[in-house]
Amino acid sequence: MRQLAVVVLAAGEGTRMKSSTPKVLHEMAGLPLIGHVLATAHSLRADHVVAVLRHELERIEQYVSSFYPSTLIAAQDEVPGTGRATEAALSVLPADFAGDVVVLSGDVPLLDVQSIEQLLEIHRENQNSGTLISAMLEDPTGYGRIVRSRESFVGIVEQKDASEAELRIQEVNAGVYIFDHAHLRNALERVTTENAQREKYLTDVAALMLEQGQQVSAHPINDNWLVAGVNDRHQLQNVASELNSRIIRAWQLAGVTVVEPQSTWIDVTVQLARDVTILPSTRLKGFTSVGAGSVIGPDTDLTDVRVGSGVTISRTQGSASEIEDGASVGPFAYLRPGTSLGADGKIGTFVETKNAKIAAGAKVPHLSYVGDAEIGEGSNIGAGTIFANYDGVNKNRTVIGKQARTGSGNVFVAPITIGDGAYTAAGSTIRRDVEPGALALSVTPQKNLAGWVLDKRPGSKSAEAAQRSSDAS
Repeated sequence: MRQLAVVVLAAGEGTRMKSSTPKVLHEMAGLPLIGHVLATAHSLRADHVVAVLRHELERIEQYVSSFYPSTLIAAQDEVPGTGRATEAALSVLPADFAGDVVVLSGDVPLLDVQSIEQLLEIHRENQNSGTLISAMLEDPTGYGRIVRSRESFVGIVEQKDASEAELRIQEVNAGVYIFDHAHLRNALERVTTENAQREKYLTDVAALMLEQGQQVSAHPINDNWLVAGVNDRHQLQNVASELNSRIIRAWQLAGVTVVEPQSTWIDVTVQLARDVTILPSTRLKGFTSVGAGSVIGPDTDLTDVRVGSGVTISRTQGSASEIEDGASVGPFAYLRPGTSLGADGKIGTFVETKNAKIAAGAKVPHLSYVGDAEIGEGSNIGAGTIFANYDGVNKNRTVIGKQARTGSGNVFVAPITIGDGAYTAAGSTIRRDVEPGALALSVTPQKNLAGWVLDKRPGSKSAEAAQRSSDAS
Protein backbone atom coordinates (compact mmCIF):
# COMPACT_ATOMS: atom_id res chain seq x y z
CA MET A 1 0.00 0.00 0.00
CA ARG A 2 1.22 3.48 -0.86
CA GLN A 3 1.83 5.82 2.01
CA LEU A 4 -0.61 8.66 2.59
CA ALA A 5 -0.18 12.12 4.09
CA VAL A 6 -2.99 14.61 4.65
CA VAL A 7 -2.21 18.33 4.70
CA VAL A 8 -4.67 20.78 6.28
CA LEU A 9 -4.12 24.39 5.20
CA ALA A 10 -4.95 26.79 8.04
CA ALA A 11 -2.44 29.63 7.76
CA GLY A 12 -4.79 32.37 6.57
CA GLU A 13 -5.71 35.42 8.61
CA GLY A 14 -9.44 35.23 7.89
CA THR A 15 -9.94 39.00 7.92
CA ARG A 16 -13.51 38.76 6.64
CA MET A 17 -14.58 37.15 9.91
CA LYS A 18 -13.77 40.49 11.61
CA SER A 19 -12.91 38.65 14.81
CA SER A 20 -10.19 38.38 17.43
CA THR A 21 -10.69 34.62 17.19
CA PRO A 22 -8.80 32.90 14.34
CA LYS A 23 -11.22 31.89 11.60
CA VAL A 24 -10.53 28.16 11.89
CA LEU A 25 -11.26 28.25 15.65
CA HIS A 26 -14.80 29.55 15.16
CA GLU A 27 -17.13 26.78 16.33
CA MET A 28 -19.82 24.92 14.47
CA ALA A 29 -21.81 21.96 15.82
CA GLY A 30 -19.52 21.52 18.80
CA LEU A 31 -16.15 21.71 17.05
CA PRO A 32 -14.05 24.53 15.62
CA LEU A 33 -13.83 24.52 11.84
CA ILE A 34 -10.37 23.01 11.87
CA GLY A 35 -11.59 20.34 14.29
CA HIS A 36 -14.06 19.06 11.71
CA VAL A 37 -11.33 18.92 9.06
CA LEU A 38 -8.78 17.24 11.32
CA ALA A 39 -11.35 14.65 12.40
CA THR A 40 -11.86 13.79 8.74
CA ALA A 41 -8.12 13.79 8.05
CA HIS A 42 -7.35 11.36 10.87
CA SER A 43 -10.26 9.13 9.86
CA LEU A 44 -8.50 8.49 6.53
CA ARG A 45 -5.96 6.35 8.40
CA ALA A 46 -3.14 8.42 6.95
CA ASP A 47 0.47 7.80 7.89
CA HIS A 48 0.88 11.51 8.63
CA VAL A 49 -1.45 14.48 9.14
CA VAL A 50 0.07 17.97 8.88
CA ALA A 51 -1.57 21.27 9.85
CA VAL A 52 -0.04 24.35 8.23
CA LEU A 53 -0.35 27.44 10.45
CA ARG A 54 0.81 31.03 10.48
CA HIS A 55 -1.70 33.61 11.74
CA GLU A 56 -2.30 33.11 15.50
CA LEU A 57 -0.12 30.01 15.27
CA GLU A 58 0.19 29.51 19.02
CA ARG A 59 -3.57 29.58 19.67
CA ILE A 60 -4.38 27.17 16.88
CA GLU A 61 -1.46 24.89 17.71
CA GLN A 62 -2.69 24.67 21.31
CA TYR A 63 -6.05 23.36 20.13
CA VAL A 64 -4.53 20.97 17.62
CA SER A 65 -2.00 19.52 20.07
CA SER A 66 -4.68 19.11 22.75
CA PHE A 67 -7.24 17.24 20.65
CA TYR A 68 -5.22 15.79 17.74
CA PRO A 69 -1.79 15.32 19.32
CA SER A 70 -0.38 13.13 16.54
CA THR A 71 -0.79 15.99 14.06
CA LEU A 72 2.45 17.49 12.75
CA ILE A 73 2.66 21.29 12.76
CA ALA A 74 4.23 23.24 9.90
CA ALA A 75 4.74 27.00 10.05
CA GLN A 76 4.34 28.96 6.84
CA ASP A 77 6.82 31.82 6.33
CA GLU A 78 6.14 35.29 4.92
CA VAL A 79 5.77 34.03 1.35
CA PRO A 80 1.98 33.97 0.75
CA GLY A 81 -0.10 31.38 -1.05
CA THR A 82 -1.38 27.83 -0.84
CA GLY A 83 1.60 26.55 -2.80
CA ARG A 84 4.00 27.92 -0.20
CA ALA A 85 1.84 26.48 2.58
CA THR A 86 1.99 23.05 0.97
CA GLU A 87 5.78 23.34 0.69
CA ALA A 88 5.90 24.00 4.43
CA ALA A 89 3.87 20.85 5.01
CA LEU A 90 6.15 18.71 2.86
CA SER A 91 9.16 19.97 4.79
CA VAL A 92 7.99 18.30 8.02
CA LEU A 93 7.26 14.90 6.46
CA PRO A 94 9.87 12.20 7.03
CA ALA A 95 12.65 12.16 4.46
CA ASP A 96 11.71 8.64 3.37
CA PHE A 97 8.03 9.44 2.78
CA ALA A 98 6.84 8.16 -0.59
CA GLY A 99 3.20 8.10 -1.56
CA ASP A 100 0.24 10.41 -2.01
CA VAL A 101 -0.53 13.76 -0.44
CA VAL A 102 -4.14 14.87 0.18
CA VAL A 103 -4.51 18.64 0.56
CA LEU A 104 -7.57 19.99 2.44
CA SER A 105 -8.62 23.45 3.59
CA GLY A 106 -9.11 24.14 7.29
CA ASP A 107 -12.21 26.21 6.57
CA VAL A 108 -14.12 23.56 4.56
CA PRO A 109 -15.74 21.56 7.39
CA LEU A 110 -18.36 19.37 5.66
CA LEU A 111 -16.14 17.33 3.36
CA ASP A 112 -16.56 13.69 4.35
CA VAL A 113 -14.25 10.70 4.43
CA GLN A 114 -16.19 8.84 1.74
CA SER A 115 -15.75 11.60 -0.85
CA ILE A 116 -11.99 11.77 -0.23
CA GLU A 117 -11.64 8.00 -0.39
CA GLN A 118 -13.50 7.94 -3.71
CA LEU A 119 -11.17 10.60 -5.09
CA LEU A 120 -8.15 8.69 -3.80
CA GLU A 121 -9.39 5.54 -5.52
CA ILE A 122 -9.70 7.41 -8.86
CA HIS A 123 -6.26 8.94 -8.34
CA ARG A 124 -4.57 5.59 -7.77
CA GLU A 125 -6.49 3.59 -10.35
CA ASN A 126 -5.62 6.11 -13.07
CA GLN A 127 -2.05 6.48 -11.79
CA ASN A 128 -2.51 10.25 -11.75
CA SER A 129 0.09 12.73 -10.64
CA GLY A 130 -2.73 15.02 -9.54
CA THR A 131 -6.45 14.64 -8.92
CA LEU A 132 -8.80 17.31 -7.67
CA ILE A 133 -12.44 18.01 -6.85
CA SER A 134 -14.39 20.65 -8.73
CA ALA A 135 -17.90 22.06 -8.26
CA MET A 136 -20.49 23.54 -10.60
CA LEU A 137 -21.75 26.91 -9.32
CA GLU A 138 -24.40 29.25 -10.68
CA ASP A 139 -22.33 32.15 -9.38
CA PRO A 140 -18.63 31.24 -9.53
CA THR A 141 -17.40 34.70 -8.46
CA GLY A 142 -14.27 34.52 -6.34
CA TYR A 143 -13.33 30.95 -7.24
CA GLY A 144 -10.58 29.63 -9.46
CA ARG A 145 -12.05 28.34 -12.73
CA ILE A 146 -11.48 24.84 -14.09
CA VAL A 147 -10.29 25.15 -17.68
CA ARG A 148 -10.94 22.25 -20.03
CA SER A 149 -10.23 21.49 -23.67
CA ARG A 150 -13.31 19.58 -24.69
CA GLU A 151 -13.60 17.20 -21.72
CA SER A 152 -9.95 17.12 -20.70
CA PHE A 153 -8.69 19.15 -17.77
CA VAL A 154 -6.00 21.65 -18.81
CA GLY A 155 -5.59 23.89 -15.77
CA ILE A 156 -6.95 26.25 -13.12
CA VAL A 157 -7.05 30.01 -13.44
CA GLU A 158 -7.63 32.25 -10.43
CA GLN A 159 -10.38 34.90 -10.48
CA LYS A 160 -7.97 37.85 -10.65
CA ASP A 161 -5.97 36.26 -13.46
CA ALA A 162 -8.94 35.07 -15.53
CA SER A 163 -9.90 36.40 -18.96
CA GLU A 164 -13.45 37.46 -19.81
CA ALA A 165 -14.13 34.07 -21.36
CA GLU A 166 -12.67 32.23 -18.37
CA LEU A 167 -14.78 34.28 -15.95
CA ARG A 168 -17.89 32.82 -17.57
CA ILE A 169 -16.84 29.27 -16.64
CA GLN A 170 -19.10 27.82 -13.94
CA GLU A 171 -16.92 24.84 -12.99
CA VAL A 172 -14.66 25.93 -10.14
CA ASN A 173 -11.80 24.57 -8.11
CA ALA A 174 -13.06 23.22 -4.76
CA GLY A 175 -9.64 23.29 -3.10
CA VAL A 176 -9.36 19.54 -2.50
CA TYR A 177 -6.35 17.85 -4.09
CA ILE A 178 -4.45 14.59 -4.20
CA PHE A 179 -0.89 14.63 -5.54
CA ASP A 180 1.89 12.14 -6.00
CA HIS A 181 4.44 13.30 -3.42
CA ALA A 182 7.51 13.28 -5.67
CA HIS A 183 5.77 15.04 -8.56
CA LEU A 184 4.24 17.57 -6.17
CA ARG A 185 7.61 18.45 -4.66
CA ASN A 186 9.20 18.88 -8.07
CA ALA A 187 6.36 21.06 -9.36
CA LEU A 188 6.34 23.31 -6.30
CA GLU A 189 10.00 24.10 -6.85
CA ARG A 190 9.03 25.64 -10.21
CA VAL A 191 5.95 27.59 -9.05
CA THR A 192 6.51 31.37 -8.98
CA THR A 193 4.63 34.36 -7.57
CA GLU A 194 4.22 36.03 -10.96
CA ASN A 195 0.48 36.64 -10.77
CA ALA A 196 -2.00 39.37 -9.81
CA GLN A 197 -1.88 38.52 -6.09
CA ARG A 198 1.87 37.84 -5.93
CA GLU A 199 1.18 34.52 -4.28
CA LYS A 200 2.59 31.05 -4.79
CA TYR A 201 -0.49 29.20 -5.98
CA LEU A 202 -0.95 25.50 -5.39
CA THR A 203 -3.24 25.56 -8.43
CA ASP A 204 -0.21 26.21 -10.67
CA VAL A 205 1.05 22.73 -9.80
CA ALA A 206 -1.61 21.11 -11.98
CA ALA A 207 -0.55 23.06 -15.08
CA LEU A 208 3.13 22.28 -14.48
CA MET A 209 2.36 18.57 -14.16
CA LEU A 210 0.45 18.65 -17.43
CA GLU A 211 3.37 20.40 -19.12
CA GLN A 212 5.57 17.47 -18.06
CA GLY A 213 3.14 15.04 -19.67
CA GLN A 214 1.78 13.80 -16.37
CA GLN A 215 -1.86 12.83 -15.80
CA VAL A 216 -4.09 15.30 -13.91
CA SER A 217 -7.89 15.13 -13.70
CA ALA A 218 -10.70 17.15 -12.12
CA HIS A 219 -13.94 15.57 -10.93
CA PRO A 220 -17.14 17.52 -10.18
CA ILE A 221 -18.69 16.71 -6.83
CA ASN A 222 -22.41 15.93 -6.68
CA ASP A 223 -23.04 17.77 -3.40
CA ASN A 224 -21.63 21.30 -3.36
CA TRP A 225 -22.21 21.67 0.38
CA LEU A 226 -19.39 19.20 0.98
CA VAL A 227 -16.88 21.69 -0.40
CA ALA A 228 -18.51 24.89 0.91
CA GLY A 229 -15.91 27.15 2.50
CA VAL A 230 -16.30 29.61 5.37
CA ASN A 231 -14.87 33.08 4.89
CA ASP A 232 -17.27 35.26 6.90
CA ARG A 233 -19.90 34.87 9.61
CA HIS A 234 -22.76 34.71 7.13
CA GLN A 235 -21.16 31.73 5.43
CA LEU A 236 -20.44 30.21 8.84
CA GLN A 237 -24.14 30.39 9.71
CA ASN A 238 -25.18 28.93 6.37
CA VAL A 239 -22.78 26.00 6.60
CA ALA A 240 -23.66 25.41 10.27
CA SER A 241 -27.36 25.31 9.41
CA GLU A 242 -26.75 22.80 6.64
CA LEU A 243 -24.64 20.59 8.90
CA ASN A 244 -27.28 20.75 11.64
CA SER A 245 -29.96 19.75 9.15
CA ARG A 246 -27.87 16.72 8.15
CA ILE A 247 -27.21 15.76 11.76
CA ILE A 248 -30.93 15.90 12.57
CA ARG A 249 -31.85 13.94 9.46
CA ALA A 250 -29.35 11.22 10.41
CA TRP A 251 -30.80 10.94 13.93
CA GLN A 252 -34.35 10.82 12.58
CA LEU A 253 -33.36 7.93 10.33
CA ALA A 254 -31.80 6.25 13.37
CA GLY A 255 -35.08 6.31 15.31
CA VAL A 256 -35.11 9.70 17.06
CA THR A 257 -38.17 11.97 16.91
CA VAL A 258 -37.32 15.62 16.32
CA VAL A 259 -40.58 17.53 16.49
CA GLU A 260 -39.33 20.84 15.06
CA PRO A 261 -36.00 20.47 13.23
CA GLN A 262 -35.75 24.17 12.39
CA SER A 263 -35.48 25.15 16.08
CA THR A 264 -33.37 22.16 17.21
CA TRP A 265 -29.56 22.14 17.29
CA ILE A 266 -27.49 19.01 17.92
CA ASP A 267 -23.68 18.91 18.03
CA VAL A 268 -21.78 16.24 16.14
CA THR A 269 -20.45 14.94 19.48
CA VAL A 270 -23.92 14.18 20.91
CA GLN A 271 -25.20 10.60 21.20
CA LEU A 272 -28.90 9.69 21.13
CA ALA A 273 -30.62 6.33 21.63
CA ARG A 274 -33.69 5.07 19.82
CA ASP A 275 -37.10 6.49 20.68
CA VAL A 276 -35.68 9.69 22.13
CA THR A 277 -38.02 12.64 21.51
CA ILE A 278 -36.62 16.14 21.04
CA LEU A 279 -39.18 18.90 21.50
CA PRO A 280 -38.91 22.40 19.92
CA SER A 281 -36.19 24.93 20.79
CA THR A 282 -33.81 22.36 22.22
CA ARG A 283 -30.01 22.50 21.97
CA LEU A 284 -27.89 19.45 22.76
CA LYS A 285 -24.21 20.30 22.93
CA GLY A 286 -20.82 18.88 23.75
CA PHE A 287 -20.68 15.29 24.90
CA THR A 288 -24.33 15.07 25.88
CA SER A 289 -25.88 11.60 25.61
CA VAL A 290 -29.56 10.67 25.94
CA GLY A 291 -30.94 7.20 26.69
CA ALA A 292 -33.84 5.37 25.06
CA GLY A 293 -37.34 6.78 25.44
CA SER A 294 -36.32 10.07 27.04
CA VAL A 295 -38.14 13.28 26.19
CA ILE A 296 -36.02 16.44 26.06
CA GLY A 297 -37.52 19.93 25.75
CA PRO A 298 -39.04 22.18 24.86
CA ASP A 299 -36.74 25.17 25.43
CA THR A 300 -33.91 23.08 26.84
CA ASP A 301 -30.14 23.57 26.60
CA LEU A 302 -27.86 20.71 27.69
CA THR A 303 -24.06 20.70 27.50
CA ASP A 304 -22.05 17.63 28.49
CA VAL A 305 -25.03 16.09 30.27
CA ARG A 306 -25.49 12.32 30.50
CA VAL A 307 -29.20 11.46 30.45
CA GLY A 308 -30.49 7.96 31.16
CA SER A 309 -33.51 6.16 29.71
CA GLY A 310 -37.11 7.25 30.27
CA VAL A 311 -36.11 10.69 31.52
CA THR A 312 -38.14 13.86 30.99
CA ILE A 313 -36.38 17.24 30.94
CA SER A 314 -38.41 20.38 30.25
CA ARG A 315 -37.37 24.02 29.91
CA THR A 316 -34.03 23.41 31.56
CA GLN A 317 -30.44 24.59 31.24
CA GLY A 318 -27.85 22.07 32.33
CA SER A 319 -24.14 21.39 32.06
CA ALA A 320 -21.72 18.69 33.23
CA SER A 321 -24.45 16.74 35.00
CA GLU A 322 -25.87 13.21 35.18
CA ILE A 323 -29.53 12.23 35.15
CA GLU A 324 -30.36 8.58 35.80
CA ASP A 325 -33.20 6.45 34.40
CA GLY A 326 -36.78 7.54 35.00
CA ALA A 327 -35.91 10.89 36.56
CA SER A 328 -37.63 14.18 35.75
CA VAL A 329 -36.22 17.69 35.55
CA GLY A 330 -37.96 21.05 35.18
CA PRO A 331 -39.62 23.04 33.99
CA PHE A 332 -37.33 26.01 34.58
CA ALA A 333 -34.51 24.12 36.29
CA TYR A 334 -30.84 25.10 36.25
CA LEU A 335 -28.36 22.22 36.57
CA ARG A 336 -24.86 23.46 37.21
CA PRO A 337 -21.74 21.27 37.00
CA GLY A 338 -21.54 18.38 39.43
CA THR A 339 -25.27 17.71 39.60
CA SER A 340 -26.22 14.04 39.82
CA LEU A 341 -29.87 12.97 39.95
CA GLY A 342 -30.61 9.34 40.75
CA ALA A 343 -33.13 7.01 39.16
CA ASP A 344 -36.76 8.16 39.49
CA GLY A 345 -35.62 11.32 41.25
CA LYS A 346 -36.95 14.81 40.61
CA ILE A 347 -35.51 18.29 40.22
CA GLY A 348 -38.56 20.46 39.75
CA THR A 349 -39.72 23.95 38.89
CA PHE A 350 -37.34 26.84 39.56
CA VAL A 351 -34.70 24.67 41.21
CA GLU A 352 -30.98 25.39 40.91
CA THR A 353 -28.45 22.69 41.74
CA LYS A 354 -24.65 22.73 41.90
CA ASN A 355 -22.25 19.99 42.96
CA ALA A 356 -25.24 18.12 44.33
CA LYS A 357 -25.77 14.38 44.54
CA ILE A 358 -29.48 13.59 44.71
CA ALA A 359 -30.06 9.88 45.23
CA ALA A 360 -32.62 7.53 43.67
CA GLY A 361 -36.22 8.56 44.34
CA ALA A 362 -35.23 11.78 46.08
CA LYS A 363 -37.13 14.93 45.14
CA VAL A 364 -36.48 18.65 45.12
CA PRO A 365 -39.84 19.70 43.66
CA HIS A 366 -39.77 23.51 43.51
CA LEU A 367 -38.27 26.91 44.32
CA SER A 368 -35.03 25.72 45.88
CA TYR A 369 -31.26 26.12 45.71
CA VAL A 370 -29.24 22.95 46.35
CA GLY A 371 -25.51 23.60 46.38
CA ASP A 372 -22.70 21.37 47.68
CA ALA A 373 -25.14 18.82 48.99
CA GLU A 374 -25.94 15.14 49.23
CA ILE A 375 -29.57 14.07 49.49
CA GLY A 376 -30.29 10.47 50.41
CA GLU A 377 -32.58 7.96 48.74
CA GLY A 378 -36.29 8.77 48.88
CA SER A 379 -35.92 12.08 50.70
CA ASN A 380 -38.14 15.07 49.90
CA ILE A 381 -37.03 18.69 50.10
CA GLY A 382 -39.77 21.21 50.85
CA ALA A 383 -40.54 24.20 48.63
CA GLY A 384 -38.41 27.30 48.99
CA THR A 385 -35.45 25.55 50.65
CA ILE A 386 -31.98 27.08 50.56
CA PHE A 387 -28.79 25.12 51.13
CA ALA A 388 -26.59 27.90 52.55
CA ASN A 389 -23.25 26.48 51.49
CA TYR A 390 -21.00 29.57 51.60
CA ASP A 391 -19.77 31.14 54.81
CA GLY A 392 -18.00 34.01 53.10
CA VAL A 393 -14.71 32.14 52.85
CA ASN A 394 -15.35 28.46 52.20
CA LYS A 395 -17.97 26.31 50.52
CA ASN A 396 -19.43 23.79 52.99
CA ARG A 397 -21.45 20.65 52.44
CA THR A 398 -24.88 19.56 53.65
CA VAL A 399 -25.75 15.86 53.94
CA ILE A 400 -29.35 14.75 54.20
CA GLY A 401 -30.00 11.08 54.93
CA LYS A 402 -32.45 8.62 53.44
CA GLN A 403 -36.23 9.10 53.58
CA ALA A 404 -35.93 12.48 55.26
CA ARG A 405 -38.71 15.09 54.98
CA THR A 406 -37.79 18.74 55.15
CA GLY A 407 -40.34 21.52 55.52
CA SER A 408 -41.05 24.45 53.24
CA GLY A 409 -38.97 27.58 53.63
CA ASN A 410 -36.02 25.88 55.33
CA VAL A 411 -32.45 27.19 55.36
CA PHE A 412 -29.73 24.61 55.94
CA VAL A 413 -26.60 26.38 57.18
CA ALA A 414 -23.71 24.14 56.16
CA PRO A 415 -21.87 22.16 57.27
CA ILE A 416 -24.64 20.04 58.76
CA THR A 417 -25.95 16.50 58.58
CA ILE A 418 -29.62 15.55 58.80
CA GLY A 419 -30.09 11.89 59.67
CA ASP A 420 -32.13 9.16 58.02
CA GLY A 421 -35.87 9.56 58.44
CA ALA A 422 -35.59 12.97 60.12
CA TYR A 423 -38.09 15.80 59.68
CA THR A 424 -37.59 19.55 59.74
CA ALA A 425 -40.42 21.97 60.39
CA ALA A 426 -41.57 24.63 57.91
CA GLY A 427 -39.81 27.97 58.20
CA SER A 428 -36.88 26.57 60.16
CA THR A 429 -33.24 27.60 59.93
CA ILE A 430 -31.22 24.49 60.70
CA ARG A 431 -27.75 25.19 62.09
CA ARG A 432 -26.94 21.97 63.94
CA ASP A 433 -26.91 18.30 62.99
CA VAL A 434 -30.21 16.46 63.28
CA GLU A 435 -30.18 12.89 64.53
CA PRO A 436 -32.06 10.13 62.62
CA GLY A 437 -35.80 10.16 63.20
CA ALA A 438 -35.85 13.53 64.98
CA LEU A 439 -37.96 16.60 64.24
CA ALA A 440 -35.88 19.76 64.00
CA LEU A 441 -37.50 23.16 64.37
CA SER A 442 -36.41 26.67 65.19
CA VAL A 443 -39.44 28.37 66.72
CA THR A 444 -39.62 32.04 67.61
CA PRO A 445 -42.89 33.09 69.32
CA GLN A 446 -44.98 35.27 67.05
CA LYS A 447 -45.66 38.77 68.37
CA ASN A 448 -48.31 41.13 66.91
CA LEU A 449 -47.94 44.88 67.60
CA ALA A 450 -51.52 46.19 67.59
CA GLY A 451 -52.05 49.55 65.87
CA TRP A 452 -48.51 49.68 64.42
CA VAL A 453 -49.66 50.64 60.90
CA LEU A 454 -51.94 53.44 62.13
CA ASP A 455 -49.14 54.71 64.31
CA LYS A 456 -46.15 54.34 61.96
CA ARG A 457 -47.77 54.65 58.53
CA PRO A 458 -50.53 57.23 58.98
CA GLY A 459 -52.26 58.30 55.79
CA SER A 460 -51.12 55.23 53.85
CA LYS A 461 -53.55 53.02 51.96
CA SER A 462 -52.74 50.27 54.42
CA ALA A 463 -53.65 52.53 57.31
CA GLU A 464 -56.89 53.53 55.59
CA ALA A 465 -57.83 49.88 55.01
CA ALA A 466 -56.97 48.99 58.58
CA GLN A 467 -59.04 51.90 59.89
CA ARG A 468 -62.05 50.90 57.79
CA SER A 469 -61.79 47.32 59.03
CA SER A 470 -61.55 48.56 62.63
CA ASP A 471 -64.54 50.85 62.21
CA ALA A 472 -66.61 48.06 60.67
CA SER A 473 -65.98 45.82 63.63
